[in-house]
Amino acid sequence: MASWKTYLETNQDRYLKELLEFLRLPSISSLRAHKADVQKAAEWVAARLQAAGLENVQILPTGGHPVVYGDWLHVPDKPTVMIYGHFDTQPVDPLELWSQPPFEPVVEEERVYARGASDDKGNMLAPILALEAVLNSKGKLPVNVKCFFEGQEEIGSPQLPEFISANRELLACDLIFSADGGQWDEDQPSLMLALRGLCALQVDVQAARSDTHSGTFGGTIMNPIHALVHLLDSMHTPQGKVAVEGFYDAVRPLSDIEQTRIAEIPYDESDYKAQLGVDELFGEPGYSTYERAWTRPTLEVNGIWGGFQDEGFKTVLPSTAHAKISCRLVSDQDPQEIVERVTAHTHKHAPSGVTVKVRPDPSTAYPYVIPHDHPGNRIARSVYQALFGKEPYYARMGGSIPVCGIFLKELGVYTVNFAFGLKDENVHGPNEFFRLKSFSRAQLAYGMLLERLSEWEIK
Repeated sequence: MASWKTYLETNQDRYLKELLEFLRLPSISSLRAHKADVQKAAEWVAARLQAAGLENVQILPTGGHPVVYGDWLHVPDKPTVMIYGHFDTQPVDPLELWSQPPFEPVVEEERVYARGASDDKGNMLAPILALEAVLNSKGKLPVNVKCFFEGQEEIGSPQLPEFISANRELLACDLIFSADGGQWDEDQPSLMLALRGLCALQVDVQAARSDTHSGTFGGTIMNPIHALVHLLDSMHTPQGKVAVEGFYDAVRPLSDIEQTRIAEIPYDESDYKAQLGVDELFGEPGYSTYERAWTRPTLEVNGIWGGFQDEGFKTVLPSTAHAKISCRLVSDQDPQEIVERVTAHTHKHAPSGVTVKVRPDPSTAYPYVIPHDHPGNRIARSVYQALFGKEPYYARMGGSIPVCGIFLKELGVYTVNFAFGLKDENVHGPNEFFRLKSFSRAQLAYGMLLERLSEWEIK
């Protein structure tokens, strides 16, 4: 019987065809028009799990977009590991910036271009293929495996807290590996130790009942855009620190080892600025760029609008103005508490002459941190050393993967990031792509991971 590595090598052409088929499904979870496409993607994943040899495969309703579950549980003396990923995608706008239709994948120069190629269909398909290779070559897996793939990650996994809480027995495991994420670069592995949490809200400012003539009424009533700008400006100091009362109260300071791990990662400020096309960096004083991006909370205005927006001028005094705000959070901040603090600040600092309403977004994410010396990280490190021939960086991510915090809260289990996307792959943007080298490397990595997990003795 051929080895699982040989099985993978001989099936790469078939696996690429399957990836292209998967990528043709426009499973955009945020758009109602694509609800049926997310369901079709769930059906595709379920069928692929069954073909790989997984058992008890189910598409489970959540009250929103579904999740797909499958397992193989035949070695009672070994750990039970869950593999996580998501099959939904971001929207594709602006469509005119794509070189080809986003859901008509194209392979060029050893890259596959399509929405969802890197985030997360290419990454989440890889462990399924590794499971198939091991099952077909050995007839069994070295550990117990559960697969949990969701269709709502790109909208914040709103139904998953309740779903996971209600299905704790089904999802019980010793460790989770996430196929949603990436590595530092093509030649440098990284262990992801933390993710920031998230909360968001919209601020609506109202003055007069309707838009009015700026000549007739200008100077007699408060302009809601002026009021909103004043209000937003009050949320930061000139140096970039968040000025909302109590915003930093629950922030857990970095330990010495955490600071050392971050400082060990090479950083070139000129390259950083050139990548972004800016002349100067800005942020909370007293912290390095990586510390600000990964370990400090933020409050950002994501959008602001009001009044006349079209070509030319309309001398109007607008009746309303609006802003969308999001906060990235770190341990041990609570999203609901931060929303309450920002809301209180908004009402306290709202200028007179306007009515202000705050509308919290229901989607939130708790910050997530895994100990650097957790057994899961040690096992992943050994795989990376074998694959890349070097030590991984111990890095963090400024973004959010909500389910990591949900798993820890509801199952009491840590999630190890074990994925192979790269920072330049235009995730969430036009012309998203995934390297075929990363696709095959991810399959190999998951096969190696299964072997090393069989040696893990749970204490």
